[in-house]
Amino acid sequence: MGLIFFALGCIRAAEEPRVLAKVNPLPVALDRDFKFRKTKLYLLADPAVHPKGDKTSKLSSVVPNSPGATIQDASITFERQYHLYGAVTGLDLRQRYGNYFTFFWRAQRDANVTVRLEYRQEKLHAHVQAQEISYPNARGSHKTDLKVVGDDYREDGRVIAWRCLLIENGRIVAENRSFVWE
Repeated sequence: MGLIFFALGCIRAAEEPRVLAKVNPLPVALDRDFKFRKTKLYLLADPAVHPKGDKTSKLSSVVPNSPGATIQDASITFERQYHLYGAVTGLDLRQRYGNYFTFFWRAQRDANVTVRLEYRQEKLHAHVQAQEISYPNARGSHKTDLKVVGDDYREDGRVIAWRCLLIENGRIVAENRSFVWE
């Protein structure tokens, strides 16, 4: 019985990201011990904002078991249902619309790593915003979920450019970016 509680105590609870008030540039010191393995991006768009003629709403409106549905359509529909699970009211739905980012990364050695997502939104143009999550003694494979949703998404628009950084001791040791990031 004690072993079960010990094992549960070792599981790290999902930490909420810190939103940075000011994004300071950091020195770059790329390190082969740190790397991004995969990135998953998902835009959960409000159907009221994207009318039926828009490709975004057309992809997410396919019924998974219909004769015309493909495997890709089913996975897109699942992703939408996954993010909307538990949303009952219109307010619940509006708070979940936005950009979702999942970064899979690896650290080859023990290190205190901070994952930072820097991004620009449609209506803010060149203004850079950032979110961070810290991982003390990170080693091995990790998954970091970040999102720009709710009021931030509705008021400032979609994320148009982004970059994700792995930071150790105040230096960028790995970077992954969208193709439009400058």
